[in-house]
Amino acid sequence: MEGLRAMADLLRDLLRKETLNGTNGTKGTRRGALTVALALLALQLGQLAAPAWACGCGAMVPGDERRVSVGREESVVRWDGVREQIVMRLTVGGDAERVAWIMPVPSRATVRLGDPELFDELHGITAPVHRERHHFWPQDGDWPLVTGDGMAGARPRPGLGAERPVDVVGRQRLGPFDVARLTATDPGALDRWLDDNGFALPQGLTGALRPYVQKRWEYVAVKLTPQSTATPTPTALTGTLDPLHLTFRTAEPVYPMRLSRLADTPQSLGLYVLAAHRMEPTAGIGGERPRITYAGRLKAKTGPLAALSAGEGDGTPFLTAIGQEFPYPERISGDHVLRRAPADDTFQQVIYEDRLRTVAGIPAWLLTVTVGLALAVAAAAASAVRRSRRPESPPAPAEPPAPIA
Repeated sequence: MEGLRAMADLLRDLLRKETLNGTNGTKGTRRGALTVALALLALQLGQLAAPAWACGCGAMVPGDERRVSVGREESVVRWDGVREQIVMRLTVGGDAERVAWIMPVPSRATVRLGDPELFDELHGITAPVHRERHHFWPQDGDWPLVTGDGMAGARPRPGLGAERPVDVVGRQRLGPFDVARLTATDPGALDRWLDDNGFALPQGLTGALRPYVQKRWEYVAVKLTPQSTATPTPTALTGTLDPLHLTFRTAEPVYPMRLSRLADTPQSLGLYVLAAHRMEPTAGIGGERPRITYAGRLKAKTGPLAALSAGEGDGTPFLTAIGQEFPYPERISGDHVLRRAPADDTFQQVIYEDRLRTVAGIPAWLLTVTVGLALAVAAAAASAVRRSRRPESPPAPAEPPAPIA
């Protein structure tokens, strides 16, 4: 943005000089008009080169004039009534070599690397069950109702006192992540600190941070610059990043989403909630209706999921998987606050594979129709034969005429 402002100021100065030099003739006017056109073109190109920001858990920004987008964001929320843990993993794409994102949290957080196998285990538990379902009459895709390329339809798819404006309460290096834990009483000061320390901010983030500053939340700022051991130059960030594990105290389970309204691409959220009971979001917060894709009590005794779910006083944790789409991120109105569902009903998605019922490889409906037609033809033929063999009855005798009186 500073580069665009400097360019605009320079072009305005050129326009003023050209106008003064050309006051007595048409050449100056033409040159002034050309300068204005070039200025508008430069500003438009500058806007087109602006990076895109997208993140389902906060605000993600690239470190230069490149693009980065989050195609999928998955997070696990573990709440034991007092303390909340969030393990988040992002899948990113684009050509940026450095990115940063900001995650607001209700209270002081600790941060460490998460276990990537946690999500593999969750995917295995919550995966839909595939079952076969047979039908008698042919459907689209079955002979003779084959349409298009002869294939059936696609399968359904599977967040005190006199304080300084900004205070750094911790700074640590976790693998490829540079993590800063911050407090702030002034969103503008937070903006300047992040910018001075290499955490570039998208336009509008200062205003989006204001509600968190007013509620005295804290922030986890993360920079990621992967370095390859084979080459000293950074490579473009793409694919699935290492998960981060945040822990903090909170009176109610919450998943921060408000900053995602700054994204310029649709957002997809996959949220796993571990608690004593089945959980659900209190509102849609501007996205499509949240859908429950799995609900059930955990049975695993070992592994990263069992380690995360271990707690005191809340019994066997209940796992709830929630999916939600945000086709218009600018409509996101707040954070996801989670509450206990009315009942601990279990649920698992079932994907039915429709199969045509067959007998010895022949469609049952075709056999039925063929046999039915054969029986009908046989019955008609038998009836015709019986009628042809029936003897003809002699004509009835005529009645004698009545006597004449």
